[in-house]
Amino acid sequence: MNQSAFLRPDWTPATIALMVLGFMVFWPLGLAMLAYIVFGERLKSFKKDANDAADGFFASCRGRSRGFRGFRGPGFGSGNVAFDEWREAELNRIEEERRKLDEMREEFETYVRELRRAKDREEFDRFMRERRSGNGGPVQEMPSA
Repeated sequence: MNQSAFLRPDWTPATIALMVLGFMVFWPLGLAMLAYIVFGERLKSFKKDANDAADGFFASCRGRSRGFRGFRGPGFGSGNVAFDEWREAELNRIEEERRKLDEMREEFETYVRELRRAKDREEFDRFMRERRSGNGGPVQEMPSA
């Protein structure tokens, strides 16, 4: 029996037992179980409606989050041509700086990755030299009794 059939929002022996147990242990748990039994079917539609509303809200905000570009275009000007030109130039400068920083970050990550690879290669080569020379490396065998 799967969990969704076991704890469906209905008056089943399992949900009633959990509600009674919840009231005995800590009364808010029993109250929450009672609310789930009574209003559980409505929660699915409420959850769907809330998610749809949030998705619609965030979808409308997504266009504005990409480098302030959502505020450009007709109807979004300040009415002052000089200010709008200055703002456009500043936004272009900021985006160029962001591109440069992203390129520098990628170069640094590549450098760090190569540095780690070289360090790992050196450690591995040292381990193999020690192993071939017969030292046994840092691992020592236990003497048998």
